[in-house]
Amino acid sequence: MSSAVCSDPDDKLPEPACGYPPSLGEARLLSDEELAASLASTLEHWDGASDLWLFGYGSLIWNPGMPAAETIHARVRGYHRGLYLWSRVNRGTPEQPGLVLALDRGGSCTGVAFRLDGANAMPHLQALWRREMMMGSYRPAWLPCWLADGRRVPALAFIMRRDVPTYTGKLPDAVVKAVFGCARGRYGTTLDYVSRTVDALRKSGMPDRALEALLRRCAEE
Repeated sequence: MSSAVCSDPDDKLPEPACGYPPSLGEARLLSDEELAASLASTLEHWDGASDLWLFGYGSLIWNPGMPAAETIHARVRGYHRGLYLWSRVNRGTPEQPGLVLALDRGGSCTGVAFRLDGANAMPHLQALWRREMMMGSYRPAWLPCWLADGRRVPALAFIMRRDVPTYTGKLPDAVVKAVFGCARGRYGTTLDYVSRTVDALRKSGMPDRALEALLRRCAEE
């Protein structure tokens, strides 16, 4: 653990080192009304009965939190997976933010597609919005998704917004190492989050070589 950036919660926070911790300003949670409006806008063209597809590229792979009528390996193009989002609650704190995965422009991304039963989807989508959209850091979008069996379906995915303070851009290894050594939120550490995602992708036969290499470089023994 890097003593240059980590501190006991009761101690005065140290000066930022290697760009960490970042200055993110005040966080604002979306209201119930804003979440409902976002969900309604995303589902504008849904008939309320047809099945829906959801694309998981991070924790949804190993913790979907909802039943699926079908689960299958899949790929989206035009976006790639990376640690692009500062987490001030789930995997870190406002004083020592963690990192979580997001889709950013360029490349492609393998993951898992979940088919949700349309007749029972709404409660699960509402819970998903509270899980993923509370901070307003993602842009929900319907992406063309290629399933492992050759089908192409529109799938709901959460894309990183570049216009929010929590967007990290490309981080140097020194910052990622500091986060791995320090950041812990209500759901645990960033290091555990990344490790579980790497493990789930490898066990599914879809290893993310770049994420694995980052974990090897930045995780302290």
